Amino acid sequence: MNAIQTLAISALPIVFAITLHEAAHGYAARHFGDLTAHQAGRISLNPLRHVDAVGTVIVPAVILMLSAGNFLFGWAKPVPVNFGRLRNPKRDMFWVAAAGPGVNLLMAIGWGLLLKAAVDMPPHAYSQAMAEMGRVGVNINAVLMLLNLLPLPPLDGGRIAVSLLPHRLAWQFARLEPYGMFILLALLFTGLLEAILGPLLGLFLMLIKSLLGL
Repeated sequence: MNAIQTLAISALPIVFAITLHEAAHGYAARHFGDLTAHQAGRISLNPLRHVDAVGTVIVPAVILMLSAGNFLFGWAKPVPVNFGRLRNPKRDMFWVAAAGPGVNLLMAIGWGLLLKAAVDMPPHAYSQAMAEMGRVGVNINAVLMLLNLLPLPPLDGGRIAVSLLPHRLAWQFARLEPYGMFILLALLFTGLLEAILGPLLGLFLMLIKSLLGL
């Protein structure tokens, strides 16, 4: 399968993984009292509302082709959330932050079911493409879920940690947020990010395969 075919098959799972992650934050925020995303027109399952031309299209496409389909990375337009408008900001922050990785978990299982269906059915003209789409869907959602669960503000895991920590520690930990992306880039370029995520990804994929009988 050449790079163009890989890109065409991977486009749908990549776009949905990135954009529905952001939509989930907006839905959760609205449920807990913050209408910021709703007022901005970002409460939608339409991926086009969340697509960022660079982060959702160009960067994943280039990385996918350069890595021969072995690595994916991207982002969508962040859904605006005003945590101060939540009914119980510290408690509700947990659920708003967890909504994105939670949706990635559900999508990983869904794409895994497609992969299983493609593997189990008699071979036909589209079975290979279905299997590859399912594989990409599982992988991209697993990577996004685990990456965002890292306990580093402003990632979702950082906000979850702020929600769970005692007030004084939470306030001190939240002060890392302006430096969070620089820390993440440092982890990426030093190889530490791969060292952290690699074993977790392997364990998660093993659990998915075991759960679905792949």
